[in-house]
This record gives sequence, structure tokens and C-alpha cells, in this order.
Amino acid sequence: MIGAAVALTTVTALATAAFQYGMPWWMDDGDHNHVYTGAVGSQRYQVHLPPQHGGETRLAAIMAIHGCGMTGFGWNSMKSTTQLNALADREGFIVIYPTQRLFRSGINCWRSGDPREQHRYTGEPALLAGVAREVVETYGADPDQVHVAGASSGAGTAVILGVTYPDVFATVTSVAGGEYGLNQVAPDGPDSTPPVYTARQAWSQMGDRARQVPLLVIQGEEDEVVPPLVATRLIEQWTAVSDLVDDGVLNDSLRLVEETVTVPGDEDEHAHVHTTVSSQGGASVVESYLVEDMGHVWPGPSGEGLFTDHAGPDASAIAWDFARRHPKGPLE
Repeated sequence: MIGAAVALTTVTALATAAFQYGMPWWMDDGDHNHVYTGAVGSQRYQVHLPPQHGGETRLAAIMAIHGCGMTGFGWNSMKSTTQLNALADREGFIVIYPTQRLFRSGINCWRSGDPREQHRYTGEPALLAGVAREVVETYGADPDQVHVAGASSGAGTAVILGVTYPDVFATVTSVAGGEYGLNQVAPDGPDSTPPVYTARQAWSQMGDRARQVPLLVIQGEEDEVVPPLVATRLIEQWTAVSDLVDDGVLNDSLRLVEETVTVPGDEDEHAHVHTTVSSQGGASVVESYLVEDMGHVWPGPSGEGLFTDHAGPDASAIAWDFARRHPKGPLE
């Protein structure tokens, strides 16, 4: 009986490790596994280096944070869902895939809804910022071109990183995610907590590191897990944060300009609306894609996994284009 119990425990542990971290033969050329260790704990992650790495040019980096029911580079991974490695090999940037720590969540979510995970120097934000800094140091990534993109709970964590570490991350991409402090918004009465309320909290959390962090939002109209209203609130919140960063007052001092383009769909591709909110000087504040007939997924033509939609716009290519156009500027 004891031997059987030990064998069962061993098999379970191996299966869990395979689910979370993948099998050795799942690694491609340029993939490197790491464990970051800092003051608040440790964090596993995988780095993908494109063929262009090792030259004289410091490359940009994108941290891609998985959602619930996913991993960074194991089973149903962010790596396979986004297909960012192939794009990175063509375009020449580094990709970082953190994976949630074992047993932190029953379905492997990041804890973006936990207020204890929404502050600098603590919890998940400190670990992920530490990973980003380690990649800059280890692989010579461009510190002004470190970006973060997330899906679902990972998108919430990406937004938190934009608030808690605006000195580390140049831009934020949220796919099916929500605002900083979304846990304070009642699903059956969201108007009781207006986006400007959580915007003030986000701005306060930025502190003397505050800067206008460009945000990209991609949202499906048919998403029943994270409804479109959540994306609308995120856009309103981030616009207010940028306004507060400018002069500390909600007074539309940026004199924002909004442009909207509707892209028709066909039998192979969903229609979508692309909106850009920018200052009169042309600096992007928020860009968003609202996609018809799309649910709670990461869209793109070649994604592999449970949460993909091949008829959606290519979120990975859009995120990279957004990132490369927005290197980190000086603190405001």
C-alpha cells in the first residue's frame, strides 16, 4: 500500500510538472528556462531568443502573461496560443513567458483580483517586474522597450504592472481583461464605482514614477466571461489615469482626439472596430479593438490551444506593432 501511494504521488507530481512546465521536447531553438528568485519568492519563466539576438542592437522584449486554465509554456500555453515565437523570429524581439506558481490557483489564474497583488514591491507584481529586469540584465534587452501583454486574468496582471512598475514596462496590452482595482466593481451595479474612482487609485499607486503608459485593449463582443463593459471601463479608467499624470487634475488637459475605423468582416474574418485615443501632439493614450462575434479568446490566424479564434484579428501582430511604436519615454 505504501509503495502504491508513493508511486501515485510520484506520477501525480510528474504529471503536474508536465502540465505546468511542459516536456523537454516541447522547447524550440532559442527557448531557455529560468527561475527568478527575489525578496518575495521565486518565479519560473521561459525566454525565447530570436536569431537576431547576440548582435550589437539591444532587442525589445514582450512579456506574455497567460490566463486562467493556461500555462506560460506547458499545456495549453501562452506560447502556443499567441505564436509569438514565430513573430519574434521574423521581427527580432525577445519573448518572456512566466507561468503561475503551482497551487496558487485551482485553475492556474493570476491573482489580479486580489488587492494584495496590486502593489509595488509585493506579490506577483514584484516577481514579474523582477523577471523583466533579469531578462534585461541576462540577455541585454533594451530597457526602454520592455512591454507586457496578457490574456484574461493575465491581462488584469498586465494592467497592474503598468500601474505598479511604469518605470519597467513601456506599454500594456490587455486581451479580455479589466481595469486596475476591478475587484471593487460590483458586477450587478458597476455604476456605483465609476472608472475615475479606480483611476485615482492607479495614479496614486504610480507615485513619483507616474508616466503615461500607452494601453492596447482587444475585446470580443460575445465574451461572456469578461463582458465588453469591462473593456469600456478599462479604456475610461486609463484615459483618466493619463489625464491625472499630466497635471494631477481630471480636466482633459491632454485635449484627447478619438479616431475610429470600422473594418468589415467576411466568412473568414470577424469585423472589428479600431479606435485610437491620442493627445493633440499625437501620443497614443489608448488603442482598442472591439471584435464582433468573438468570445473569451486570444485571436489570431495560427494560435493553438483552447482559447483561440482564427477568425479574429491577429492580436500578437497588433500587440507587437503597438509595442514597437511606443518605447518608454521619460517619467512625466
